[in-house]
Amino acid sequence: MLKFNTFLALFLCASGLIGQAIFAEEIDVPKGHISERVVMPPSPLTLQVLFVGGHDIVQTTETYYNPAGRQIAKEWHDFIGMTPDPTGASLGWVSVNHEMIYRDDKIGDGGGMTVFRIDRDPITGLLEVVDQTLEDGRSGQYFNVDFANTVGETGMNCGGISSTFDGRIWTAEEWFRTSNTSIHNSNSDVGSPTADLPAEPYDDDRPGGGVRDTADFTVFSEDFPEWDGMILKKYQNFNYMVEIDPKEAKAIRKQYNWGRMGWEGGAITNDNQNVYMGPDATPGYFMRFRADRPGDFTKGSLYAYKEDAADKWVLIEGTPEEMLDVSSLCAAAGATMYNRPEWVAHDKASNKIYWTETGRDFPGSRFANGIAAGATMSYAHNARAEAQGLADATDSNYRDTYGRIWVYDPATREHYVHLEGGPDWTEAMSPSESEYFDKHLTNPDGLSVMTIDGQSFLVIQEDMNGTSYGRMPAGTSGRFCELYILNLAIENPTIDDLIRITAVPAGAEVTGAIQTPDGVSLLVNSQHPIVSNPFPWNHSLTFAINGFDRVTVEDLNTDAEEAIAVKKKNFKDNVEDAFTIYPNPTTRTVFLDKTTDVAIYDVRGSRVKVERATNRVDVSELKAGIYFIQNTAGEMVQLVIE
Repeated sequence: MLKFNTFLALFLCASGLIGQAIFAEEIDVPKGHISERVVMPPSPLTLQVLFVGGHDIVQTTETYYNPAGRQIAKEWHDFIGMTPDPTGASLGWVSVNHEMIYRDDKIGDGGGMTVFRIDRDPITGLLEVVDQTLEDGRSGQYFNVDFANTVGETGMNCGGISSTFDGRIWTAEEWFRTSNTSIHNSNSDVGSPTADLPAEPYDDDRPGGGVRDTADFTVFSEDFPEWDGMILKKYQNFNYMVEIDPKEAKAIRKQYNWGRMGWEGGAITNDNQNVYMGPDATPGYFMRFRADRPGDFTKGSLYAYKEDAADKWVLIEGTPEEMLDVSSLCAAAGATMYNRPEWVAHDKASNKIYWTETGRDFPGSRFANGIAAGATMSYAHNARAEAQGLADATDSNYRDTYGRIWVYDPATREHYVHLEGGPDWTEAMSPSESEYFDKHLTNPDGLSVMTIDGQSFLVIQEDMNGTSYGRMPAGTSGRFCELYILNLAIENPTIDDLIRITAVPAGAEVTGAIQTPDGVSLLVNSQHPIVSNPFPWNHSLTFAINGFDRVTVEDLNTDAEEAIAVKKKNFKDNVEDAFTIYPNPTTRTVFLDKTTDVAIYDVRGSRVKVERATNRVDVSELKAGIYFIQNTAGEMVQLVIE
């Protein structure tokens, strides 16, 4: 069996005592099979779907002379931004990237982004998407971010920045473009339909059409006088960090002064003055922008990390034309190369910066090209190459399959590897399932920091760039990406310190994870699953894992046997009275262990059924899926209908 460590926990007992988390040894997935659904996080954590790409409707602005209206949302959900509501009227605004390029007459060609406002239902504790009306007159729940009418189209909206200082949001235009051909697919028969509401399920495997208008683009920007009036080839207006206003669903500016690069992730430190960023490339560079004044990121200086420099940072500067290829400037300045730096996360408690180096199998020739252009090699890669019996990391046989997580301390300007991916498997043929690792970390990509019980945890998300070399066991088809948390109080963590929370359906990448301002929920994206999965798991979607306010650090440090003993000690007088249901999963009828009033809610928090004074409920009319049953005592348990 393929093993996935996770934890189980008690629900809150009727007495109001907090349940103890119970760690199980594993969750079993049958050999040769990959889950078709999001793997359910165990109680007290619950799963709730918030936004389904290719299915939910976004409100659109007037675009390409088409009137404002509504359209099926784009797919390929990647980054999630969270902007707290300073008024307290709601939890805040959620921003979701769409990492794809296709044509759409109403949303805009290229990539895209959707925003919506959320709050927490005081009765169920579930999240709800709030109706709102924007300044431009759009009303509804989900809103397309207007790029086409503001800053020009975007491409492959991938990672981004969600400022832990004030909730400002930037979306990153990854996948560096080199020509107009690379942003446009001439096949006009593919892409999103232009009908009012195209039929779902939406096929996210047809990203064609691209950006149709490839005429030169003229920059109009009062924020950047040196760029104002500059005429760019259309593809040169892609690959920037782009700030948006999530409250009004519109772009503010492309950050031309940070330069053009295959940007992926970023984070802002406690001083609201330094921005750390990673571009997804090999060679890639660890970047920093320092604003002249806190909060004003239109003026300042760009730097690249150089391990052997006295102060560790080298200034990257050039004319606007030269800033159209920042990577070349970094190499010429002797900056240190890495193997696909991607997401960047900030821990407010320590002010330290964590970032993922996702890795790729054989980066040696790419590193050799970087050396020829003047760049320098990271000590970590040369050390790995030497361990593989090679002279250095420029050797074409050098392998960096799993990637790693780095930590940078602004106080010392030093950085070091925090956690290596793996364990490493040196043979291309993966181990059999019987020999497979109990736990492994493959190609960390998405990264954020969340707080549980006052302690900072890294939230690590996988994006497998292959299945060989032990990334998946032999005999399984496709990939299965998992989400872990890691206690940052552990000074020298190992793979065994990772706590696996969930995994996404076959073919999907798990990404975007970010905590809600109240600390109760973790928002997560499942991106580009295979279309044969059942609905909604065949779509890119945004879901919430609720219940982290019921988890303590002590719980997370307690193994299964100890937790069961605590359960028996603390709840021996109450556990028999806990609210339980059976069978679960069920197909037709669910029985309750006591007579009570109950309400059933779907994963979006909508009440779908109510029964009074009963100990059994007929659920045969409900669609297969995940639901929640709540009794009159306020206890809620999860129900799966098959």
